[in-house]
Amino acid sequence: MDIFGIPLPAMLSQLLLGLVNGAFYAMLSLGLAVIFGLLNVINFAHGALFMLGAVLAWAGMEYAGLNYWVMLALAPLLVGVIGVIIEKSMLRWIYKLDHIYGLLLTLGITLVIEGVLRSIYGVSGLPYSPPEALQGATDLGFMILPNYRGWVVVASLIVCFATWFVIEKTKLGAYLRAGTENPKMVEAFGINVPLMVTLTYGFGVALAAFAGVLAAPVIQISPLMGQNLIIVVFAVVVIGGMGSIMGSILTGLGLGVIEGLTKVFYPEASSTVVFFIMVIVLLLRPAGLFGREK
Repeated sequence: MDIFGIPLPAMLSQLLLGLVNGAFYAMLSLGLAVIFGLLNVINFAHGALFMLGAVLAWAGMEYAGLNYWVMLALAPLLVGVIGVIIEKSMLRWIYKLDHIYGLLLTLGITLVIEGVLRSIYGVSGLPYSPPEALQGATDLGFMILPNYRGWVVVASLIVCFATWFVIEKTKLGAYLRAGTENPKMVEAFGINVPLMVTLTYGFGVALAAFAGVLAAPVIQISPLMGQNLIIVVFAVVVIGGMGSIMGSILTGLGLGVIEGLTKVFYPEASSTVVFFIMVIVLLLRPAGLFGREK
């Protein structure tokens, strides 16, 4: 069966590939949206911390014999601790300054992290195999579904929507939002706002590291792997609306699928279609699809 002259299996394979990419876009843009929406910082170090999660997964396997499942929990925790250190030692001094200071500072952090790991591992890729339980593929009748890619989509959706639920539908999320808008009022209720802000940044970068571990068996691990995604992810955040949690999730998934379909119908435009959409959205709705107009 063909759709617009394209065989159905080829179409579905590209849709799956787009959905997998969209899952990574959603996870990374979610972390960016959490940090910007609650801390008002443009975190350009997000791509480097995504890469760091993947490198830590590889290092845990290579040097300590820790399997994928252990590192899926441990790597985000370690990167989250690094994020806490970054926030307490550097970022908290620039919250009241213009956004450009946060952008430049986190860009500098990115260059340091990438430079250190590049000097240790070089720029060649580090191999990382998926866990044995997720190797192979499942025949769905109309297509062959690689088990690991299916897991990436499911895990990303669970984490993304769980994060949205906590921030938007729970008392903790209400405290987080109130603490960024009126910290003195929230502190009057006995809540440690600086600690809450620090943990929020740690959680945001832990999301990036979680995505990095998920990506390790799919994208070849290298110190520069974050550079290939971060610009696209910033475009996703802009299209969805800066600071919009649900906007980042839905836009990331949707743009991944659109990118996958573009590779089928017009491959030459697949690397630029996201930015073309960003230009159109900014012209028609500068606040983004899900952002609030000021």
